[in-house]
Amino acid sequence: MLSDERTQVITQIHDSPSMAVLVVTGGGARTLAELTAVPGASRTILEALIPYCDASLTEFLQAMPEQAVASDTAKALATRAYERAAVLKPREGVPVIGVACTATLATDRPKKGPHRMHVAVCGAESTKIYSLTLTKGARTREAEEQVAGELVLVAMAEACGISTGIAIDLLSDEEILCVERLAHRGER
Repeated sequence: MLSDERTQVITQIHDSPSMAVLVVTGGGARTLAELTAVPGASRTILEALIPYCDASLTEFLQAMPEQAVASDTAKALATRAYERAAVLKPREGVPVIGVACTATLATDRPKKGPHRMHVAVCGAESTKIYSLTLTKGARTREAEEQVAGELVLVAMAEACGISTGIAIDLLSDEEILCVERLAHRGER
């Protein structure tokens, strides 16, 4: 069940003029369900995709990424999502964004590398990338998925001009790094 705070933020996202294509892989999928659980999702979501396996991810990006869970991959996913949103928007003048999350979270087998996520939001002027490495072993998969969902919502709300007040549940040694890259000619 969604908290009142999350429901309020999602309602504000739905009330904003922005429409989005969302792409999540490896984590963050709960956010798609939350966005559609709150009335008004059709005013926000143009398309939502989960390219989970390598072949699907490669097909969506039209190239195999160097690493599935990386800030560059999140940026590439958000850029492709933005391009799809620009094609799918219902009419000219509608602001669109591409939202992406790529994450490697706790699973049913031991992992060698860190648990981490990268969320990117691409708009007409820039792409903002949020990166977070989680303290390995400190949370369950569900708890890590909760953090991923919070980060996606905060990033999406910020892109829609909404101040969320959502406090992402970070541990003392965790920090969200944020980088903004301006769009260049031939890149969106």
